[in-house]
Amino acid sequence: MSERIKQVTDASYQQDVLESQEPVVVDFWAPWCGPCRMMAPVFEELADEYAGKVTFVKMNVDENPLTPGKLGIRGIPTLVIYVDGEEADRSVGFVPKPLIRRKVEAVLAETEGK
Repeated sequence: MSERIKQVTDASYQQDVLESQEPVVVDFWAPWCGPCRMMAPVFEELADEYAGKVTFVKMNVDENPLTPGKLGIRGIPTLVIYVDGEEADRSVGFVPKPLIRRKVEAVLAETEGK
């Protein structure tokens, strides 16, 4: 996995995601999930492309069940984009790279307008 992608836990979610100064894209996943494995290289490429602008993190839902439960994560992979600690977008299932890029660009355009 890319060194640009941080693994977050139930214990670190508040600090790493909700208190981040940058927009954050969270990939809720599990190792046994086929679509999650398909998403991994796409997620890594985007993390490299947006380095310094957007933080990309992954949360293993098997090892960290509290946060996904609180957020109502029912299917994986689920991508959630946060801006200033607030959920700005959510996608469930495999999402093609161009669509994720559009969602990230929309969030960046909003944050630049602030």
